[in-house]
Amino acid sequence: MMSNSEKNMTVRYAFIQGFYWMVYGGISGFASVYLLDCGFSNTRIGMLIAIAGIVSAVLQPALAGYADQPQSPSLRRIIALLMGSQVILGGLLLLTYRKSLLFTGLFYGCCLTILQLLTPFVNSLGMESINQGKRLNFGVARGMGSVGYAIVAYTLGGIISGAGAVSLPVSVMVLSVALFISLLLFPFRKQIKELPKEAGISGSDPVSFLKKYKRFGVVLIGCTLVYISHVLINSFNFQIVESKGGGSQEMGIAIAIAAFVEMPTLFLFSYMLKKVRCDIWFRISGIFFMLKALGSLLAPNIPAYYGIQLFQMLGWGLMTVSSVYFVNSIMDEQDAIKGQAYMTMTYTLASVIGALLGGTLIDHSGVTNMLMIATGSGLVGMVIMLLAAEPPKKTLHAGKIAGTELEK
Repeated sequence: MMSNSEKNMTVRYAFIQGFYWMVYGGISGFASVYLLDCGFSNTRIGMLIAIAGIVSAVLQPALAGYADQPQSPSLRRIIALLMGSQVILGGLLLLTYRKSLLFTGLFYGCCLTILQLLTPFVNSLGMESINQGKRLNFGVARGMGSVGYAIVAYTLGGIISGAGAVSLPVSVMVLSVALFISLLLFPFRKQIKELPKEAGISGSDPVSFLKKYKRFGVVLIGCTLVYISHVLINSFNFQIVESKGGGSQEMGIAIAIAAFVEMPTLFLFSYMLKKVRCDIWFRISGIFFMLKALGSLLAPNIPAYYGIQLFQMLGWGLMTVSSVYFVNSIMDEQDAIKGQAYMTMTYTLASVIGALLGGTLIDHSGVTNMLMIATGSGLVGMVIMLLAAEPPKKTLHAGKIAGTELEK
């Protein structure tokens, strides 16, 4: 059982994860709804999302390298500054609603970019707290992020249906303020430590960093490939469901099943981590990404497709939390935030590639061929992850690090 101090830290961090994923669900999940209402075409929406992904992929390592420097602001302050920007952008979207395609696209693109930049910092805030010796259950807190995402997806759907798409920027502003307040209530101070000379350079540029962590660079390739498989299925879920004989209702049920089965993994990961090392769980997640893609290809009908969603439990659900622990376990202290940023960048790149590739494949060769590509990508990525993932340098438990001396 968790101590009172651990419960307190976990609850406070769970609010941060919960509100962050609510903001994410609002901005990302309802992008098409809002932009179509403002007069954008599907092609322009796809281009806007792809450009935002590319910009964030370029900025993530640079911003993370800055955050890892001893003289930089704390993680909490960086996140607060980014969230303040989201509040301002929400106000600008209100002012330009249905008035200017150019400014609406610019402001919404900035929202998407900042949103993706935030992911490694939100995750690193929890892991850095653990590194400092604080008792915090990351899996439980991240699980509440998934709960928050599900809640906002359901709630915002009803709000927008009744009040119109203009309610989206208002909702995002409210949720961003709630996240800002949660950050203020989370006790965190940046620790500046003298690093031993043998720790080596931190590698602020990508070339130096990937030279220092050669196997991790290979792992990033594997993650990108399994994420492309995931994005191809998620982004074109409706087309897949239609090919199995279903419609929008069946798609919603499939998404709900996938979201629901993630929960046990996220909430029980602290127990799982005590039994098996994080790098092994990380490898296992790659296997289940491939199995879900293969199952989606082979499922002959909707009931079978529902059953395939169970692979989400040890696929996306497991990858979400195990990858954060895995990165933290193999990085030197001065590289931890950069490592999380590079891991996040793999999903960003996969989102861009998957969004551009999937539609073209479906239009020219059909859903089945698209799923064959998704399965092939998942298979190659899985093999790379199995071979390249390395054992941790430090032994991680869900709420602390064992075997290392930490300042209290």
